Amino acid sequence: MRDAFDDQLSEMFADLAGIAGMVEVAIERATVSLMDGDASLAEAVISADAEIDAVREKVEDDAFALLSLQQPVAGDLRTVVAGLRMVTELERMGDLAVHVAKIARLRVPETAVPEDARATISRMADVARDMVQRVVQIIMDRDVEAAIALGRDDEEMDQLRRASFTELLSDSWQHGVEAAVDIALLGRYYERLADHAVSVASRVVFAVTGEFPSRDRSALPA
Repeated sequence: MRDAFDDQLSEMFADLAGIAGMVEVAIERATVSLMDGDASLAEAVISADAEIDAVREKVEDDAFALLSLQQPVAGDLRTVVAGLRMVTELERMGDLAVHVAKIARLRVPETAVPEDARATISRMADVARDMVQRVVQIIMDRDVEAAIALGRDDEEMDQLRRASFTELLSDSWQHGVEAAVDIALLGRYYERLADHAVSVASRVVFAVTGEFPSRDRSALPA
């Protein structure tokens, strides 16, 4: 009975890691569509979100089945509940990648990112994708040390977000209000991707140890 329960938990975490992997791909493709003005790639990202939703539903169904049939307590209950919270975060991350793709699609045949903002937005995308890539392994390994390290390493994203606002508010900005709105939204989307990655990692720590990393406790969504 215990072995079956452990197998079901392992399957749930494998599905969570799978969703994180799909989010990583979505971020990469959405960013390419954004920088290249590729409408077909943007559409592919938007369409693929249905697969993320489907796996989310499977994780939720499996988790509720564990709760109702196995009636876990203590650490087991904590792990299942943490998985339910993680899958919600991961789905939101997929939605954020879709938002990026929709901005890209909206501006085709042009690109949404002016030349002098490309370096900052591109780096934000790289940081977000790297953090999600690390989350995949953190979930698979339930790696507490790597999860805590991820939470400490998102300062670069905060710096990039501030740099993006500096560019928008500069007297040298000559790209108009529409482009400014696009850049502000894109900065927000990539920043939130990083925030959710940190939150998912924090929930892995909670699942394993019963405690959240101290730096993230107040920041975690309800």
